[in-house]
Amino acid sequence: MNAVIENILTRRSVRSYLDKQVEKESVELIVKAGRYAPSAMNGQTFQITVVRNPEILKDMYTAIPKYMGTSGEYNFYGAKTLILVSDKKDKEIGQMDCACVAENMFLAAHSLGIGSVWINQFRETSDCEDVRAALNKAGVPAEHKVWVAVALGYPVSKPEDKEKTAAVHWCE
Repeated sequence: MNAVIENILTRRSVRSYLDKQVEKESVELIVKAGRYAPSAMNGQTFQITVVRNPEILKDMYTAIPKYMGTSGEYNFYGAKTLILVSDKKDKEIGQMDCACVAENMFLAAHSLGIGSVWINQFRETSDCEDVRAALNKAGVPAEHKVWVAVALGYPVSKPEDKEKTAAVHWCE
């Protein structure tokens, strides 16, 4: 099996991170991989925003639960780096472009021994007052929705290696 296929088949979501920041050089490489993702008509209208500022992260993880109907904080599983992938709110295909960007970053992170997990809550909360204030501080354009967020960090332990069981149907 080649290295690319092996990387795809062995990547798993990580939901518990060490209290250690990912090196900037690694994050830059992961972001570069994201920038090389396909986009509709090669439009590349998305923005990648890297958030490592603890104050802004705290603003985000204290604001999100209020709008999701939960209590407490949601600290992105302890990740010290959060990458927001956004595009214009009214650009439905932007969601798909952002998902491609995120997938490239998930795979790049795994290839470097860095854990990652999809954070989905911003899709529903980007326009909620406190969340938007934090996004503004981070530099996400006001006309953008964060379609995908990527949490990055070093895993506390190796993720469970579950078999993927999504249905596959062949029509030959």
